[in-house]
Amino acid sequence: MNSAEANLALRRAFSLFPTGVVAMCGHNGNEPVGMAVNSFSTVSLEPPLVSVCIARQSSTWPKLNALPRIGLSILGADQEPLSRQLSSRNGDRFRDVALESGEETARFIPGATLWLDCTIADRLSGGDHEIILFEIRNTTLFPDIRPLVFHQSQYLGLSRAS
Repeated sequence: MNSAEANLALRRAFSLFPTGVVAMCGHNGNEPVGMAVNSFSTVSLEPPLVSVCIARQSSTWPKLNALPRIGLSILGADQEPLSRQLSSRNGDRFRDVALESGEETARFIPGATLWLDCTIADRLSGGDHEIILFEIRNTTLFPDIRPLVFHQSQYLGLSRAS
């Protein structure tokens, strides 16, 4: 198996683990800046930490990295089009998107199931990605909203197991 085939096989293997979809958003003083990620993970209760992995070639991360506060919105099941828009490499990612302001530069997506107002606690090397540890400063829960799930390169909603 060559390198490209091995990478594709590994990508398929990783896709078997379902993940939530998170919008990372802030405001740089002139305009909103943000992106969608699905490499979100809870890390610690004390101190309250979560992590996100960002591709090193991201052109959006340097803009977010410069902000004192970043809003993480765990997207709701009906927000697939928004996730695709925030993942786009072209066009206005925030076209027709209403954002809620958090502390300082943090911004949030209405209709999400959870908002986490965060500061960057640490940055770690993770191969072709950078692992960002965020300290949670504030949470806002919307428990009646079901999350958007990404599994096998498809967006899905959750249903209760019988």
